[in-house]
Amino acid sequence: MTIATPIPQADYLAAPAPPATPPLVDPFGRAISYLRVSVTDRCDMRCVYCMSEDMNFLPKRELLTLEELDRLCTAFLSRGVRKLRITGGEPLVRRNIMHLFRALGRHIKSGALSELTLTTNGSQLAHHAKELAEAGVRRLNVSLDTLDPAKYKAITRWGDHAQTMAGIDAAQAAGLPVKINMVALKGVNEAEIAPMLEWAHGRGLDVTLIEVMPLGKIEPTRADQFLPLNLVEARLKERFTFRETGYRTGGPARYVHVAETGGRLGFITPLTHNFCESCNRVRVTCTGTLYMCLGQEDAADLRAPMRASQSDELLHEALDAAIARKPKGHDFIIDRDHAKPAVARHMSVTGG
Repeated sequence: MTIATPIPQADYLAAPAPPATPPLVDPFGRAISYLRVSVTDRCDMRCVYCMSEDMNFLPKRELLTLEELDRLCTAFLSRGVRKLRITGGEPLVRRNIMHLFRALGRHIKSGALSELTLTTNGSQLAHHAKELAEAGVRRLNVSLDTLDPAKYKAITRWGDHAQTMAGIDAAQAAGLPVKINMVALKGVNEAEIAPMLEWAHGRGLDVTLIEVMPLGKIEPTRADQFLPLNLVEARLKERFTFRETGYRTGGPARYVHVAETGGRLGFITPLTHNFCESCNRVRVTCTGTLYMCLGQEDAADLRAPMRASQSDELLHEALDAAIARKPKGHDFIIDRDHAKPAVARHMSVTGG
């Protein structure tokens, strides 16, 4: 039996980035400088706010190849994108994914890309952290909603708390800055937000709190899960002293400095404080579907024009047409009168 071997690095790397073409600017004058790319819709967890326990995943034949993902990212870089985040599902469960990170790292070395980052649940970090750092990744977002192992199992359904903590240890040992992403869940982890803050800042980790988003049908209703972060912030201010900062990572979070811990705390508030006016982001799914807004269904197929020609002319035409339709903002609502998700697709399909 013949065993397939990974594509040699020298053969895998695509040609250098093409000459710069006009930047992508939407109808509201917002330049698109930040791209989030999902490399898989699969995950080794089933978080209660993200997925149904019995998920149906895409056939692998529908996914873009690693080479196509590299080509797509390179095309976006030629149009003004400077920050690239790899997401999933869980990105590190995709076979041979490190080939893609190493390929994209060439843009860090050339200066075409200012930041290559990764969002992960941490389950595979112990195996990959050192290699990620060597490839050019310089920052990680790790999803961690509780420090309690039993509650972690309940929230993630399939997750192993010790495995994720070992991944965070490995990332820090590799010199990778880590930010903890904590989804605020009413009645589930709201009492743990302050302890999470103290634990993370004690380890030199930033924390970002996120409101649950109405994406995809899940077993609990979002109204049962939703905890407004303006309420959380008011509670935290009874214990901590916040100072507004100008710190930005390119995403939607507003950051404050916490005097008592010396660390940063971010708030992502798609419902209580809409941040769409400054949106510089678009998302591409693992099948090559471009979503100009996380909270809208309008999308553009980039896989077909890529596969129709070896040149990127058709791809750039598709990008121009899509960005011209980027909306001003989303329509997220969570209340008892809006029990259905605002968007039918799950977050794991779009990319976190």
